[in-house]
Amino acid sequence: MPRASDLPRLKPFFRVVSTDQARAAIRRVAPVGRETVAVRDAARRVLAKALVAPIDLPHFERANMDGYAVRAPDTFGASTSVPAYLEIAGTVEMGQTVTARLRKGQAMRIATGGMLPRGADAVVMVEHCDEVGDGSVEVHRAVSPWQHVLRVGEDITKGAPVFPAGRRLRTHDLGALSGLGITRVSVYKRPRVGLIATGDEIVAPERAPQPGQVRNINQFSLAAMAAEAGATVTDYGVVPDRADRLRKVLATALARSDAVLLSGGSSVGAKDLTTDVLTSFPRSEIVFHGISVAPGKPTILAQALGTPVVGLPGHPVSALVICELFAAPLLRVLGGEDSSAVFAPRATVRARLSQNVASQPGREDYVRVRLTEVDGHLVATPLPGQSGAIFNLVSADGLVCIPASAEGLDDGADVEVIRF
Repeated sequence: MPRASDLPRLKPFFRVVSTDQARAAIRRVAPVGRETVAVRDAARRVLAKALVAPIDLPHFERANMDGYAVRAPDTFGASTSVPAYLEIAGTVEMGQTVTARLRKGQAMRIATGGMLPRGADAVVMVEHCDEVGDGSVEVHRAVSPWQHVLRVGEDITKGAPVFPAGRRLRTHDLGALSGLGITRVSVYKRPRVGLIATGDEIVAPERAPQPGQVRNINQFSLAAMAAEAGATVTDYGVVPDRADRLRKVLATALARSDAVLLSGGSSVGAKDLTTDVLTSFPRSEIVFHGISVAPGKPTILAQALGTPVVGLPGHPVSALVICELFAAPLLRVLGGEDSSAVFAPRATVRARLSQNVASQPGREDYVRVRLTEVDGHLVATPLPGQSGAIFNLVSADGLVCIPASAEGLDDGADVEVIRF
């Protein structure tokens, strides 16, 4: 974890930083430990060591089409009207090593994936051939050398880089590793994340809230977002606004977790005990308390007992947007993912803004928008609403970022929409 001394000296409460400073602090978080797992179990895991190809792939020249293995010069000039006639010298059996050598004027039947016999340097597609009754085949189209053949090392050569450390393995990556004979890989452990909500007003979803109470919205979405970022999640439930209760639950979470996400209790108020409780632990400090961003300015990054803690706003829209922009990237860094890539939006589309949007200079604003298609172009319509209105976020298709240097965006402006 970075130390608070790495950042500008500000007021002890609300140590507000820019979004760039917040991202820099998160990038410096150290990843968790490593383990070795079977490739079949490695989907969505992050590589802890770079991989290189132990062999050429393919390791033999093989047909890329069903047809006939030939010597390419034997087909030169062949056409439908003037076919080339080649002697059929046999059939290449799938999965078998071919020992026979193809001689001038000969062809061998071959299926996709079959080993090219010695002497052959091309495959004529079966639809361009006709067998005749005298043991020969008519070739109606010429082929060039190595046409329809996958050569040794054409997919990847021995010693070539396969995947760098820090790559999160995708499902089809596993097939590539298996094809190279790599069956076990060193990966980072999944970060263990403790999830805590605070607030006397929060009740379980199955309870009917009384006036002044609200159902627990954040926990379920935050747990899913943390899992999507590669973490294993333990939900420690809702803690009342009491320092002793919060400290007890937080102590348990810190002892069992690689990071803690704590929603609520991060803004200024009589019951906002988070910072006091956090700093009561050994090896604790507030790295920052506040980001120049909307929604979600009163976000906390701290450490207690040496464990990163993110204090998220209590309002659902603020909590979920901040989790998307900052907390989930922190979990991905903890899980070993390349820190230079964790803040890249997962997917964006270009759209035209449907109306003016005001913004406060010096603050990075994230505007919820709905996307519609008008005359073949995507149009982004800002959605009005407060940060406590969850359906304002649910109705959105994505976010438009207004940079801190801007005073807003004009109607008709081309914008990048970060898709949900």
